[in-house]
Amino acid sequence: MTPGLDHLLDVVDVSFAYDRRGPTIVDSVSLAVTRRAILGLLGPNGAGKTTLLRLLSGTIMPSCGRIALEGRPLSSFSRRELARHIAVVPQETHSAFDFSALEIVLMGRYPHLGVFELEGPDDLSAARDAMAATGTVAIADRDFSTLSGGEKQRVVIAGALAQASDVLLLDEPTASLDLGFQFEITRLLAELNRDRGTTMVVSTHDLNLAAALCTELVLIRAGRIIAQGSVDAVLTPTNVRELYNIDADVTMHQRAGHLTVVPVARAD
Repeated sequence: MTPGLDHLLDVVDVSFAYDRRGPTIVDSVSLAVTRRAILGLLGPNGAGKTTLLRLLSGTIMPSCGRIALEGRPLSSFSRRELARHIAVVPQETHSAFDFSALEIVLMGRYPHLGVFELEGPDDLSAARDAMAATGTVAIADRDFSTLSGGEKQRVVIAGALAQASDVLLLDEPTASLDLGFQFEITRLLAELNRDRGTTMVVSTHDLNLAAALCTELVLIRAGRIIAQGSVDAVLTPTNVRELYNIDADVTMHQRAGHLTVVPVARAD
């Protein structure tokens, strides 16, 4: 794969195992994350989605292969420098201390501060702009621990925006949220992509979330890519069957304006 001018991240023949004698978790994966795209990673439990996100974030390095950010290998970035380009929204966030929502968002400014440097007016402005974009200004002074699941997720996303990174990596952003909050978070991410041009990689089990939100999909099973491309091309009954061993109806929902997936039966 040749890095393209519109690519933010290029993954070239990457493999990874947590132990040299252990199983290969990510196996010969190649993909590109294009600028302003929302790339969905779909696959069953244990497929390697979270490990691939960790590789994209530079938290772990490939056993073999190469990952580059705008043509530059991730391994050449310092942790602080890389954090200025890539922000991570984990599946769950817990705070051991009584930080306010605003303080949680301000933590996203850490990569832009010098050693022992405190946040200044510009950092506070960036945090408040991020909270405005995520609809969390009204809860800025509340303790993070008192927030609902949906409010916490919005605050964490605001912190990632305040980080002023080029790419957001999101691991199961709607997991454990009720249907209303799932809808709100999905709408928020779509708005951030549309209005701010934020590039995202989203790991999810939710095929309908992926259909509603993503512009491109990568299907992963047992650490290997089985399909990748546009949502319409990739999200097919044949691919759903191969990915999950489920027969499903995949149809266009006219009112929602995107494909929907309805599981029908376990495949024989």
